[in-house]
Amino acid sequence: MNGAAAPERSPSASPPPAAQAQAPPPPSPTKPLEWRFSQVFGERSAGEEVQDVDIISAIEFNKSGHHLATGDRGGRVVLFERTDVKDHACRKDAEKADYSISRHPEFRYKTEFQSHEPEFDYLKSLEIEEKINQIKWCQAANGALFLLSTNDKTIKFWKVQEKKVKKVSEMNLDHSTTPANGSPGGVGYLSPSLSNGNALKPGGLPLLRLPVVVTSQETSLAMSCRRVYAHAHDYHINSISNNSDGETFISADDLRINLWNLEISNQSFNIIDVKPTNMEDLTEVITSAEFHPTHCNTLAYSSSKGSIRLVDLRQSALCDTHSQIFEQHEAPGSRSFFTEIIASISDIKFSKDGRHILSRDYMTLKLWDVKMNSGPVATFQVHEYLRPKLCDLYENDSIFDKFECCQSGDGLRVATGSYSNIFRVFGCGTGSSEATTLEATRNPTRRQLQNPTRATRSLSTLTRAVRRGGESTGIDANGNSYDLSTKLLHLAWHPSENLIACAAANSLYMYYT
Repeated sequence: MNGAAAPERSPSASPPPAAQAQAPPPPSPTKPLEWRFSQVFGERSAGEEVQDVDIISAIEFNKSGHHLATGDRGGRVVLFERTDVKDHACRKDAEKADYSISRHPEFRYKTEFQSHEPEFDYLKSLEIEEKINQIKWCQAANGALFLLSTNDKTIKFWKVQEKKVKKVSEMNLDHSTTPANGSPGGVGYLSPSLSNGNALKPGGLPLLRLPVVVTSQETSLAMSCRRVYAHAHDYHINSISNNSDGETFISADDLRINLWNLEISNQSFNIIDVKPTNMEDLTEVITSAEFHPTHCNTLAYSSSKGSIRLVDLRQSALCDTHSQIFEQHEAPGSRSFFTEIIASISDIKFSKDGRHILSRDYMTLKLWDVKMNSGPVATFQVHEYLRPKLCDLYENDSIFDKFECCQSGDGLRVATGSYSNIFRVFGCGTGSSEATTLEATRNPTRRQLQNPTRATRSLSTLTRAVRRGGESTGIDANGNSYDLSTKLLHLAWHPSENLIACAAANSLYMYYT
């Protein structure tokens, strides 16, 4: 016999442990989701011209996902609320009644208000746009909604609350004798006989009854700006982020990050400052910043050199040193004129559990493990077909477009936008090869791009250049036409469901699975 034979086990011998008898099966890759159109707000008709002030510039779900806020270039904030699921109790009752909740998620317009107005800085002779750069929801309290909105220079703290309308139920006036316009100064106001039947006594009036004000069942929304956080940034604010402690938030511009208390609007603390003594030595700027979702002492910020720095606020008051840095160095010989430009990170997002950071540069979407800074754990090509056209993108300034990114609540998928009003959804679970292309229309799956989902090159760094003209249309690798003038920059993923809201110019589209 070749080799040792396996010993025979006697009938009385105990069976081997279950762990040794059968190894657990490897996790099966998640199936690609089938996305369907849910609804659209502000849909354009064919040939309709879009006003610049109506273009959406920010999208954000609140923590529960029952409310959605958008901001536009005209400084307005529009709020939407969920209507298909009022609360968890109603959903449970429906399930008990064996009722299949198959309707798509549905939101309705709630209200809108003017958050920012155009301003002019007379000291710097600088116009300040009213455009909303970011919106962040704060903790709700006493039935009221709270949110932060910012333009380039000023952050505002808003309260939105439903109030019951108060009405006057009765007046101490005889309506038959008062003038038609209801003015109390008419002839019948001091008539000898009052509406209560009392006669007018010589020398004075009887005890007057005050109008009775009652609270009706009607409600109206009241918006009020509670605080204004201004005069703290010399450069344009690119991001704001709430802390998990519910009391503080950060605001970031190109060179500094400030820490605020929500209750104090006239004072902030500068916690990160990358401004060099000599501005000629400036090599990178801050592009985005976000607090950790659960650790109130940790934040991350990205730079124009393609790096992400993790900062611990417990180390020092001024966090000049980082606790970790995440960056991917370029391959030898791959450097070109555009390498530094396309490596600039335009957006970063922590995963819901805080274990990963999602980043978006011009060409790719990268997923980083916060405990592993040797490189990204996954890299997704967004529009690789544009790489041979970087020169044209540079000439028409498209190469400086800043796309946002988002991640599903379960952490299994990521999404980001591209040109021609399309956005891409990638699976980032173990073994997943999901790469779905959707267009912001009523038929989202009418064009599918078959691009590889993993990158083979690494990139890094950014410098801004002058504006030039160039072609804005072309043909991609699959023969589909692309249009650089229609771009999907802003999108948000519902915190607990597979529901994506995205902006195509002035239209807000929603898709679900």
